[in-house]
Amino acid sequence: MRQFLEWLQVRPRTYTETMDAWRTSCPRLAVWEDAHEAGFVRLTSSEDGALVALTDSGRRVLAA
Repeated sequence: MRQFLEWLQVRPRTYTETMDAWRTSCPRLAVWEDAHEAGFVRLTSSEDGALVALTDSGRRVLAA
């Protein structure tokens, strides 16, 4: 989970980029679902499509 949040901390990622990057690194849906359910990430719309970004809660986890 921490590795996933650190990866998102660099910059918001597209949903497609997120799913592609985490497909082989870990069970992507488990990390995505756990982070989303915990409120550590959010999914928003942009001109580039859906973006995945850290929430304030996700930033606090990394700061701890």
